[in-house]
Amino acid sequence: MDAITKPTIREIIDDYAQEIERNKARGAKPSKDIIFFRNWAVNNKEQDVWEVPTEFLRFRKENGRIKSDILSYERNYGTLSEISKESQEIIKKFLLEKDPEKNKELANSIRHTGQRNAAIITADGFLINGNRRKMALEKLLKETGDDKFRWMKVVILPGKNDPRGAPPTRKEIQQVENRYQLQSSGISEYYKFDKAITMRDNVRIGMSLKEQLKDDPNYANLSVKELNREVKKLEEEYIAPLKCIERYLNELSRDGLYETISTGISDREGRWQAFLDYSKHVRKKLDDGYQREKIGVDEDETGEIEEIAFKIIRKRDFPGMPKVHKIMRDLPKWIANSDAKKELKKLLEIDFSLTEDECFDKEGNEYDERKKDQLWGVKHANTLIKNVKTAQRIVEHEKDQETPITLIEAAIKKLEHENMDLTTIDILKHYKEVREKLVQVQELASELESEWFGLKKNLKKLKSKFRK
Repeated sequence: MDAITKPTIREIIDDYAQEIERNKARGAKPSKDIIFFRNWAVNNKEQDVWEVPTEFLRFRKENGRIKSDILSYERNYGTLSEISKESQEIIKKFLLEKDPEKNKELANSIRHTGQRNAAIITADGFLINGNRRKMALEKLLKETGDDKFRWMKVVILPGKNDPRGAPPTRKEIQQVENRYQLQSSGISEYYKFDKAITMRDNVRIGMSLKEQLKDDPNYANLSVKELNREVKKLEEEYIAPLKCIERYLNELSRDGLYETISTGISDREGRWQAFLDYSKHVRKKLDDGYQREKIGVDEDETGEIEEIAFKIIRKRDFPGMPKVHKIMRDLPKWIANSDAKKELKKLLEIDFSLTEDECFDKEGNEYDERKKDQLWGVKHANTLIKNVKTAQRIVEHEKDQETPITLIEAAIKKLEHENMDLTTIDILKHYKEVREKLVQVQELASELESEWFGLKKNLKKLKSKFRK
Protein backbone atom coordinates (compact mmCIF):
# COMPACT_ATOMS: atom_id res chain seq x y z
CA MET A 1 0.00 0.00 0.00
CA ASP A 2 1.38 3.45 -0.94
CA ALA A 3 2.35 5.64 1.98
CA ILE A 4 0.38 8.88 2.34
CA THR A 5 2.46 11.65 3.87
CA LYS A 6 2.60 15.43 3.67
CA PRO A 7 5.72 16.59 1.77
CA THR A 8 8.33 17.93 4.17
CA ILE A 9 10.02 21.18 3.17
CA ARG A 10 13.80 21.07 3.28
CA GLU A 11 14.97 24.18 5.11
CA ILE A 12 17.53 26.35 3.31
CA ILE A 13 20.48 27.48 5.45
CA ASP A 14 20.66 31.22 4.72
CA ASP A 15 24.39 31.69 5.43
CA TYR A 16 25.30 28.84 3.12
CA ALA A 17 22.94 30.10 0.39
CA GLN A 18 24.52 33.57 0.53
CA GLU A 19 27.95 31.94 0.34
CA ILE A 20 26.97 30.14 -2.87
CA GLU A 21 25.45 33.32 -4.31
CA ARG A 22 28.65 35.32 -3.63
CA ASN A 23 30.99 32.69 -5.05
CA LYS A 24 29.16 31.35 -8.09
CA ALA A 25 30.58 32.44 -11.42
CA ARG A 26 29.67 32.29 -15.08
CA GLY A 27 31.93 30.72 -17.66
CA ALA A 28 30.75 27.13 -17.66
CA LYS A 29 30.36 25.44 -21.02
CA PRO A 30 27.67 24.63 -21.90
CA SER A 31 26.09 27.58 -20.10
CA LYS A 32 22.59 26.05 -20.02
CA ASP A 33 21.23 22.62 -19.09
CA ILE A 34 17.86 20.92 -18.70
CA ILE A 35 17.47 18.88 -15.54
CA PHE A 36 14.86 16.44 -14.25
CA PHE A 37 13.26 18.59 -11.55
CA ARG A 38 9.52 19.16 -11.28
CA ASN A 39 8.25 19.76 -14.85
CA TRP A 40 11.39 21.49 -16.09
CA ALA A 41 12.49 18.71 -18.42
CA VAL A 42 8.97 18.13 -19.79
CA ASN A 43 8.61 21.83 -20.56
CA ASN A 44 12.17 22.11 -21.87
CA LYS A 45 13.05 24.81 -19.32
CA GLU A 46 16.76 25.47 -19.57
CA GLN A 47 18.66 26.42 -16.42
CA ASP A 48 21.89 28.35 -15.96
CA VAL A 49 25.01 26.28 -15.36
CA TRP A 50 27.28 27.96 -12.84
CA GLU A 51 30.80 27.29 -11.67
CA VAL A 52 31.20 27.10 -7.89
CA PRO A 53 34.40 26.39 -5.90
CA THR A 54 34.23 22.84 -4.49
CA GLU A 55 35.04 24.08 -0.96
CA PHE A 56 31.56 25.66 -0.81
CA LEU A 57 29.79 22.48 -1.82
CA ARG A 58 28.73 19.97 0.82
CA PHE A 59 27.76 16.28 0.93
CA ARG A 60 24.27 15.23 2.02
CA LYS A 61 23.94 12.43 4.51
CA GLU A 62 20.68 11.43 2.76
CA ASN A 63 22.74 10.28 -0.22
CA GLY A 64 21.36 6.89 -1.25
CA ARG A 65 24.79 5.61 -2.25
CA ILE A 66 25.84 5.44 1.41
CA LYS A 67 22.51 4.79 3.15
CA SER A 68 23.69 1.68 5.00
CA ASP A 69 26.85 3.41 6.26
CA ILE A 70 25.03 6.50 7.54
CA LEU A 71 22.30 4.53 9.32
CA SER A 72 24.88 2.23 10.94
CA TYR A 73 27.04 5.16 12.05
CA GLU A 74 24.11 7.06 13.55
CA ARG A 75 22.93 3.92 15.33
CA ASN A 76 26.37 3.60 16.94
CA TYR A 77 27.45 7.18 17.51
CA GLY A 78 24.44 9.46 17.25
CA THR A 79 23.10 11.83 14.58
CA LEU A 80 25.46 13.26 11.98
CA SER A 81 25.14 17.02 11.46
CA GLU A 82 25.70 17.91 7.81
CA ILE A 83 26.87 21.39 8.72
CA SER A 84 29.84 20.25 10.81
CA LYS A 85 33.28 19.73 9.25
CA GLU A 86 33.68 16.46 11.16
CA SER A 87 30.43 15.06 9.73
CA GLN A 88 31.40 16.16 6.22
CA GLU A 89 34.68 14.24 6.55
CA ILE A 90 32.85 11.14 7.79
CA ILE A 91 30.40 11.28 4.86
CA LYS A 92 33.30 11.80 2.45
CA LYS A 93 35.07 8.75 3.90
CA PHE A 94 31.98 6.60 3.30
CA LEU A 95 31.76 7.82 -0.31
CA LEU A 96 35.45 7.17 -0.93
CA GLU A 97 35.25 3.63 0.41
CA LYS A 98 31.97 2.67 -1.27
CA ASP A 99 33.34 2.10 -4.79
CA PRO A 100 37.10 2.89 -4.97
CA GLU A 101 37.56 1.60 -8.53
CA LYS A 102 34.77 3.77 -9.94
CA ASN A 103 36.11 6.79 -8.03
CA LYS A 104 39.53 6.24 -9.62
CA GLU A 105 38.01 5.88 -13.10
CA LEU A 106 36.04 9.12 -12.66
CA ALA A 107 39.13 11.08 -11.52
CA ASN A 108 41.06 9.85 -14.59
CA SER A 109 38.17 10.81 -16.85
CA ILE A 110 37.96 14.35 -15.43
CA ARG A 111 41.75 14.72 -15.62
CA HIS A 112 41.68 14.05 -19.38
CA THR A 113 38.33 15.43 -20.58
CA GLY A 114 37.13 17.68 -17.77
CA GLN A 115 33.74 17.65 -16.05
CA ARG A 116 31.23 16.92 -18.79
CA ASN A 117 27.90 17.05 -16.91
CA ALA A 118 26.69 19.65 -14.45
CA ALA A 119 25.97 18.51 -10.90
CA ILE A 120 22.77 19.54 -9.12
CA ILE A 121 22.86 21.35 -5.78
CA THR A 122 20.42 22.95 -3.38
CA ALA A 123 20.53 26.73 -3.07
CA ASP A 124 22.71 26.37 0.03
CA GLY A 125 25.25 24.12 -1.70
CA PHE A 126 24.30 20.56 -0.74
CA LEU A 127 24.95 18.08 -3.55
CA ILE A 128 22.05 16.02 -4.83
CA ASN A 129 24.15 14.41 -7.50
CA GLY A 130 27.83 15.02 -8.16
CA ASN A 131 29.29 13.83 -4.86
CA ARG A 132 31.93 11.69 -6.56
CA ARG A 133 32.77 14.53 -8.98
CA LYS A 134 33.46 16.86 -6.03
CA MET A 135 35.80 14.26 -4.51
CA ALA A 136 37.55 13.71 -7.85
CA LEU A 137 38.05 17.44 -8.44
CA GLU A 138 39.45 17.94 -4.92
CA LYS A 139 41.82 15.02 -5.42
CA LEU A 140 43.03 16.39 -8.76
CA LEU A 141 43.47 19.91 -7.36
CA LYS A 142 45.61 18.53 -4.54
CA GLU A 143 47.71 16.41 -6.93
CA THR A 144 48.20 18.96 -9.71
CA GLY A 145 47.68 22.37 -8.13
CA ASP A 146 45.80 23.33 -11.32
CA ASP A 147 43.12 25.91 -10.44
CA LYS A 148 40.74 24.56 -13.09
CA PHE A 149 40.03 21.63 -10.77
CA ARG A 150 38.84 24.03 -8.07
CA TRP A 151 35.63 24.80 -9.94
CA MET A 152 32.62 22.54 -10.34
CA LYS A 153 29.81 22.98 -12.85
CA VAL A 154 26.40 23.00 -11.15
CA VAL A 155 22.73 23.75 -11.67
CA ILE A 156 21.29 25.38 -8.56
CA LEU A 157 17.76 24.48 -7.45
CA PRO A 158 15.41 27.28 -6.31
CA GLY A 159 16.10 29.02 -3.01
CA LYS A 160 13.99 31.39 -0.95
CA ASN A 161 12.08 34.04 -2.93
CA ASP A 162 13.27 32.50 -6.17
CA PRO A 163 11.31 33.50 -9.31
CA ARG A 164 11.67 29.89 -10.56
CA GLY A 165 9.54 28.56 -7.70
CA ALA A 166 9.66 27.45 -4.06
CA PRO A 167 12.62 25.56 -2.57
CA PRO A 168 12.39 21.77 -3.07
CA THR A 169 10.72 19.47 -0.57
CA ARG A 170 12.54 16.42 0.81
CA LYS A 171 10.49 14.26 -1.53
CA GLU A 172 11.44 16.35 -4.56
CA ILE A 173 15.12 16.06 -3.67
CA GLN A 174 14.77 12.28 -3.45
CA GLN A 175 12.96 12.33 -6.81
CA VAL A 176 15.90 14.13 -8.41
CA GLU A 177 18.36 11.66 -6.88
CA ASN A 178 16.18 8.76 -8.01
CA ARG A 179 16.06 10.08 -11.57
CA TYR A 180 19.80 10.54 -11.82
CA GLN A 181 21.30 7.90 -9.56
CA LEU A 182 19.01 4.88 -9.09
CA GLN A 183 18.13 4.33 -12.72
CA SER A 184 19.77 1.50 -14.63
CA SER A 185 21.53 3.94 -16.97
CA GLY A 186 23.52 5.30 -14.06
CA ILE A 187 27.25 5.75 -13.75
CA SER A 188 28.63 3.74 -10.84
CA GLU A 189 25.24 2.27 -10.01
CA TYR A 190 24.28 2.05 -6.38
CA TYR A 191 25.20 -1.10 -4.52
CA LYS A 192 21.97 -3.12 -4.36
CA PHE A 193 21.93 -3.08 -0.55
CA ASP A 194 22.03 0.73 -0.41
CA LYS A 195 19.52 0.87 -3.26
CA ALA A 196 17.14 -1.34 -1.25
CA ILE A 197 17.38 0.92 1.81
CA THR A 198 16.94 4.04 -0.34
CA MET A 199 13.85 2.60 -2.02
CA ARG A 200 12.39 1.64 1.35
CA ASP A 201 13.06 5.12 2.75
CA ASN A 202 11.62 6.78 -0.35
CA VAL A 203 8.38 4.87 0.27
CA ARG A 204 8.37 6.20 3.82
CA ILE A 205 8.47 9.81 2.60
CA GLY A 206 5.64 9.26 0.12
CA MET A 207 7.31 7.88 -3.05
CA SER A 208 5.73 4.52 -3.81
CA LEU A 209 7.75 1.90 -5.68
CA LYS A 210 5.51 2.50 -8.66
CA GLU A 211 6.28 6.22 -8.56
CA GLN A 212 10.00 5.54 -8.28
CA LEU A 213 9.82 3.31 -11.35
CA LYS A 214 7.83 5.84 -13.37
CA ASP A 215 10.69 8.31 -12.90
CA ASP A 216 12.93 5.96 -14.88
CA PRO A 217 12.58 6.43 -18.68
CA ASN A 218 13.20 2.67 -19.06
CA TYR A 219 9.80 2.04 -17.43
CA ALA A 220 7.86 5.24 -18.16
CA ASN A 221 5.86 3.85 -21.10
CA LEU A 222 4.89 0.47 -19.66
CA SER A 223 1.27 -0.62 -19.42
CA VAL A 224 -0.34 -0.89 -15.98
CA LYS A 225 0.10 -4.68 -16.05
CA GLU A 226 3.76 -4.43 -17.09
CA LEU A 227 4.46 -1.76 -14.48
CA ASN A 228 2.87 -3.87 -11.73
CA ARG A 229 5.07 -6.78 -12.83
CA GLU A 230 8.18 -4.57 -12.53
CA VAL A 231 7.07 -3.34 -9.10
CA LYS A 232 6.76 -6.98 -8.00
CA LYS A 233 10.33 -7.59 -9.25
CA LEU A 234 11.58 -4.64 -7.20
CA GLU A 235 9.84 -6.02 -4.13
CA GLU A 236 11.48 -9.43 -4.66
CA GLU A 237 14.95 -8.10 -5.54
CA TYR A 238 15.22 -5.35 -2.94
CA ILE A 239 12.42 -4.98 -0.38
CA ALA A 240 11.94 -8.69 0.49
CA PRO A 241 15.64 -9.40 1.22
CA LEU A 242 15.86 -6.15 3.19
CA LYS A 243 12.99 -7.37 5.40
CA CYS A 244 14.92 -10.60 6.01
CA ILE A 245 17.97 -8.55 6.97
CA GLU A 246 15.87 -6.48 9.38
CA ARG A 247 14.69 -9.67 11.11
CA TYR A 248 18.26 -11.00 11.27
CA LEU A 249 19.58 -7.76 12.80
CA ASN A 250 16.70 -7.73 15.26
CA GLU A 251 17.56 -11.32 16.28
CA LEU A 252 21.08 -10.12 17.11
CA SER A 253 19.88 -6.88 18.79
CA ARG A 254 21.59 -4.91 16.01
CA ASP A 255 18.69 -2.90 14.63
CA GLY A 256 20.04 -0.39 12.11
CA LEU A 257 23.60 -1.76 12.06
CA TYR A 258 23.60 -2.38 8.32
CA GLU A 259 27.39 -2.23 8.04
CA THR A 260 27.50 -5.65 9.72
CA ILE A 261 25.75 -7.04 6.63
CA SER A 262 27.91 -5.34 4.01
CA THR A 263 29.83 -2.13 3.39
CA GLY A 264 29.83 -2.23 -0.40
CA ILE A 265 30.55 -4.12 -3.59
CA SER A 266 34.16 -4.82 -2.60
CA ASP A 267 33.29 -6.12 0.87
CA ARG A 268 34.56 -9.71 0.85
CA GLU A 269 32.67 -10.46 4.05
CA GLY A 270 29.40 -9.05 2.73
CA ARG A 271 26.18 -11.03 3.15
CA TRP A 272 23.74 -9.12 0.92
CA GLN A 273 23.75 -11.80 -1.80
CA ALA A 274 23.15 -14.52 0.79
CA PHE A 275 20.06 -12.73 2.07
CA LEU A 276 18.87 -12.11 -1.49
CA ASP A 277 19.10 -15.83 -2.28
CA TYR A 278 17.59 -16.77 1.08
CA SER A 279 14.65 -14.48 0.36
CA LYS A 280 14.14 -15.79 -3.18
CA HIS A 281 14.75 -19.50 -2.69
CA VAL A 282 13.79 -20.18 0.94
CA ARG A 283 11.65 -17.48 2.54
CA LYS A 284 9.41 -17.19 -0.52
CA LYS A 285 8.61 -20.92 -0.22
CA LEU A 286 8.05 -20.67 3.54
CA ASP A 287 5.50 -17.89 3.00
CA ASP A 288 3.58 -19.88 0.36
CA GLY A 289 1.45 -22.66 1.84
CA TYR A 290 1.62 -24.88 -1.24
CA GLN A 291 5.40 -24.48 -1.70
CA ARG A 292 5.97 -24.95 2.04
CA GLU A 293 4.12 -28.28 2.02
CA LYS A 294 6.03 -29.30 -1.09
CA ILE A 295 9.35 -29.10 0.79
CA GLY A 296 7.84 -30.80 3.84
CA VAL A 297 7.77 -27.85 6.25
CA ASP A 298 4.90 -27.35 8.69
CA GLU A 299 3.72 -23.80 9.27
CA ASP A 300 4.99 -23.83 12.86
CA GLU A 301 8.46 -24.85 11.60
CA THR A 302 9.03 -21.70 9.52
CA GLY A 303 10.69 -19.83 12.38
CA GLU A 304 13.09 -22.72 12.96
CA ILE A 305 14.03 -22.92 9.28
CA GLU A 306 14.72 -19.18 9.22
CA GLU A 307 16.88 -19.47 12.35
CA ILE A 308 18.88 -22.29 10.72
CA ALA A 309 19.38 -20.18 7.57
CA PHE A 310 20.40 -17.12 9.59
CA LYS A 311 23.01 -19.14 11.48
CA ILE A 312 24.44 -20.50 8.23
CA ILE A 313 24.58 -16.96 6.79
CA ARG A 314 26.25 -15.64 9.92
CA LYS A 315 28.95 -18.34 9.72
CA ARG A 316 29.36 -17.53 6.01
CA ASP A 317 32.45 -19.68 5.33
CA PHE A 318 32.12 -23.46 4.95
CA PRO A 319 35.41 -25.03 3.76
CA GLY A 320 34.99 -27.37 0.80
CA MET A 321 31.44 -26.16 0.14
CA PRO A 322 29.91 -23.56 -2.20
CA LYS A 323 29.63 -19.91 -1.12
CA VAL A 324 26.93 -19.21 1.42
CA HIS A 325 24.54 -17.64 -1.09
CA LYS A 326 24.65 -20.87 -3.13
CA ILE A 327 23.99 -22.86 0.04
CA MET A 328 20.80 -20.80 0.40
CA ARG A 329 19.76 -21.91 -3.09
CA ASP A 330 20.28 -25.57 -2.15
CA LEU A 331 18.67 -25.28 1.29
CA PRO A 332 15.10 -26.14 0.16
CA LYS A 333 16.34 -29.47 -1.28
CA TRP A 334 18.06 -30.30 2.00
CA ILE A 335 15.03 -29.33 4.06
CA ALA A 336 12.80 -31.49 1.84
CA ASN A 337 14.86 -34.55 2.84
CA SER A 338 13.77 -35.70 6.32
CA ASP A 339 17.21 -37.04 7.29
CA ALA A 340 19.02 -33.93 6.07
CA LYS A 341 16.49 -31.73 7.88
CA LYS A 342 17.22 -33.60 11.14
CA GLU A 343 20.90 -32.73 10.76
CA LEU A 344 20.13 -29.07 10.09
CA LYS A 345 17.76 -28.88 13.05
CA LYS A 346 20.69 -29.68 15.34
CA LEU A 347 21.86 -26.11 14.59
CA LEU A 348 18.90 -24.87 16.66
CA GLU A 349 20.83 -25.93 19.76
CA ILE A 350 23.50 -23.30 19.03
CA ASP A 351 23.09 -20.06 20.97
CA PHE A 352 22.91 -17.09 18.60
CA SER A 353 24.67 -14.90 21.17
CA LEU A 354 28.13 -14.86 22.69
CA THR A 355 28.55 -14.73 26.46
CA GLU A 356 29.32 -11.31 27.90
CA ASP A 357 32.94 -12.28 28.59
CA GLU A 358 33.42 -13.35 24.98
CA CYS A 359 32.44 -9.89 23.74
CA PHE A 360 35.46 -8.12 25.31
CA ASP A 361 39.22 -8.36 24.79
CA LYS A 362 41.78 -8.73 27.62
CA GLU A 363 41.92 -4.94 28.09
CA GLY A 364 38.15 -4.77 28.57
CA ASN A 365 37.39 -3.23 25.16
CA GLU A 366 34.24 -4.48 23.49
CA TYR A 367 34.73 -6.10 20.08
CA ASP A 368 32.89 -4.61 17.12
CA GLU A 369 29.98 -6.60 15.72
CA ARG A 370 31.96 -8.03 12.80
CA LYS A 371 34.60 -9.34 15.17
CA LYS A 372 31.83 -10.90 17.23
CA ASP A 373 30.58 -12.66 14.09
CA GLN A 374 34.04 -14.10 13.54
CA LEU A 375 34.35 -15.23 17.16
CA TRP A 376 30.88 -16.78 17.07
CA GLY A 377 31.73 -18.57 13.83
CA VAL A 378 34.95 -20.00 15.29
CA LYS A 379 33.22 -21.04 18.50
CA HIS A 380 30.55 -23.06 16.69
CA ALA A 381 32.56 -23.99 13.57
CA ASN A 382 32.67 -27.74 14.26
CA THR A 383 28.92 -28.10 14.72
CA LEU A 384 27.94 -25.77 11.90
CA ILE A 385 30.33 -27.22 9.32
CA LYS A 386 29.73 -30.85 10.32
CA ASN A 387 25.93 -30.68 10.23
CA VAL A 388 25.65 -28.57 7.09
CA LYS A 389 28.07 -30.86 5.26
CA THR A 390 26.21 -33.93 6.50
CA ALA A 391 22.91 -32.53 5.23
CA GLN A 392 24.50 -31.88 1.84
CA ARG A 393 26.06 -35.35 1.77
CA ILE A 394 22.75 -37.09 2.56
CA VAL A 395 20.98 -35.34 -0.30
CA GLU A 396 23.83 -35.84 -2.76
CA HIS A 397 24.13 -39.52 -1.82
CA GLU A 398 20.40 -40.03 -2.25
CA LYS A 399 20.63 -38.34 -5.63
CA ASP A 400 23.40 -40.75 -6.66
CA GLN A 401 21.32 -43.72 -5.49
CA GLU A 402 18.22 -42.73 -7.42
CA THR A 403 17.30 -45.00 -10.33
CA PRO A 404 14.24 -44.96 -12.57
CA ILE A 405 12.65 -47.64 -10.37
CA THR A 406 13.28 -45.80 -7.10
CA LEU A 407 11.99 -42.57 -8.65
CA ILE A 408 8.78 -44.28 -9.80
CA GLU A 409 8.35 -45.82 -6.35
CA ALA A 410 8.86 -42.40 -4.73
CA ALA A 411 6.30 -40.84 -7.07
CA ILE A 412 3.73 -43.53 -6.16
CA LYS A 413 4.39 -42.99 -2.44
CA LYS A 414 3.82 -39.26 -2.87
CA LEU A 415 0.55 -39.82 -4.71
CA GLU A 416 -0.59 -42.31 -2.03
CA HIS A 417 0.51 -40.07 0.83
CA GLU A 418 -2.08 -39.51 3.57
CA ASN A 419 -1.93 -35.76 2.94
CA MET A 420 -3.08 -36.29 -0.65
CA ASP A 421 -6.61 -35.20 0.25
CA LEU A 422 -8.02 -33.00 -2.50
CA THR A 423 -10.86 -31.82 -0.24
CA THR A 424 -8.35 -29.72 1.72
CA ILE A 425 -7.65 -27.54 -1.35
CA ASP A 426 -9.62 -24.35 -1.99
CA ILE A 427 -11.29 -25.47 -5.24
CA LEU A 428 -12.36 -21.96 -6.32
CA LYS A 429 -8.87 -20.57 -5.86
CA HIS A 430 -6.76 -23.48 -7.13
CA TYR A 431 -9.05 -25.41 -9.54
CA LYS A 432 -7.15 -24.50 -12.72
CA GLU A 433 -3.71 -25.00 -11.16
CA VAL A 434 -4.54 -28.45 -9.69
CA ARG A 435 -6.33 -29.53 -12.86
CA GLU A 436 -3.24 -28.67 -14.98
CA LYS A 437 -0.93 -30.59 -12.62
CA LEU A 438 -3.14 -33.68 -12.60
CA VAL A 439 -3.25 -33.65 -16.39
CA GLN A 440 0.53 -33.30 -16.42
CA VAL A 441 0.85 -36.34 -14.11
CA GLN A 442 -1.37 -38.37 -16.48
CA GLU A 443 0.60 -37.28 -19.55
CA LEU A 444 3.98 -38.08 -17.96
CA ALA A 445 2.77 -41.49 -16.78
CA SER A 446 1.37 -42.22 -20.25
CA GLU A 447 4.65 -41.19 -21.93
CA LEU A 448 6.70 -43.42 -19.59
CA GLU A 449 4.35 -46.36 -20.15
CA SER A 450 4.56 -45.86 -23.92
CA GLU A 451 8.36 -45.62 -23.77
CA TRP A 452 8.58 -48.79 -21.65
CA PHE A 453 6.23 -50.66 -24.02
CA GLY A 454 8.43 -49.56 -26.96
CA LEU A 455 11.57 -50.84 -25.23
CA LYS A 456 9.88 -54.21 -24.68
CA LYS A 457 8.87 -54.43 -28.37
CA ASN A 458 12.43 -53.67 -29.45
CA LEU A 459 13.73 -56.34 -27.10
CA LYS A 460 11.40 -58.93 -28.67
CA LYS A 461 12.60 -57.95 -32.14
CA LEU A 462 16.23 -58.34 -31.09
CA LYS A 463 15.55 -61.76 -29.59
CA SER A 464 13.72 -62.83 -32.72
CA LYS A 465 16.58 -61.64 -34.92
CA PHE A 466 19.23 -63.53 -32.95
CA ARG A 467 17.19 -66.74 -33.06
CA LYS A 468 17.23 -66.61 -36.85
